[in-house]
Amino acid sequence: MKQFIDFIPLLLFFIVYKTEPRAVDILGNTYMVGGIFSATAMLIISSVVVYGILYLKQRKLEKSQWLTLVACLVFGSLTLAFHSETFLKWKAPVVNWLFAVAFAGSHFIGDRPIIQRIMGHALTLPAAIWTRLNIAWIVFFLFCGAANLYVAFTYQEFWVDFKVFGSLGMTLIFLVGQGIYLSRHLHDTAPNTTKSED
Repeated sequence: MKQFIDFIPLLLFFIVYKTEPRAVDILGNTYMVGGIFSATAMLIISSVVVYGILYLKQRKLEKSQWLTLVACLVFGSLTLAFHSETFLKWKAPVVNWLFAVAFAGSHFIGDRPIIQRIMGHALTLPAAIWTRLNIAWIVFFLFCGAANLYVAFTYQEFWVDFKVFGSLGMTLIFLVGQGIYLSRHLHDTAPNTTKSED
C-alpha cells in the first residue's frame, strides 16, 4: 500500500506530461496544461498533498519519504524557475545515489544494516545474509541512478516513460530476485544480529 501511495505523484506527473499541450482557463487565468513543465508543477503539488495527508494521518513520514519529497520540491522548483528540464532529469539519479549512500553508511553507523532494520521484525536471518542483502540494495540503487541518468540524457523522447515505468519494472524484478534469494535462507533460524540476546 505504501509503495502505491508513493507512486501517485509520479503517475499524475506522467498523465499530465502525456496530455496534448493546450491552454486552460482557471478562475479567469490562462494556464498551459500538458508537457514537462505543467507535469512538473503537478508532481510538486501532488507530492505536497499526498505526503501532507500521510503526515497528518501518521503524525510522521519515513525518512525515505522525506527525501523523496524534498528532492521533488528542490529539483521541481529549479526546473520551473529556470524553465529547464535538466534539473528534473537529475532528480532520480541523485535520490537513488543518496539511498545507496545511506545503505552503505549503515554498515558503519549503527548496529545493523538498514535493510535489517526495515525487515528484521518479519524475518530471522544470519547477520551475513543481512549484510549481503544490504549490499545488493546498494548495488541496485547505484544501477538505478546510473540507468536513469543515461536514459534521461540519451533518449529524450523516452526518458519520462522510463522514469515512471522503467524504474518500477526494475524494482519489481529486483524484489522478485530478493524473494527467491531469501526463500533459500528462511529455514535458517540463526540470530539476525551479531549480538546475542539475553
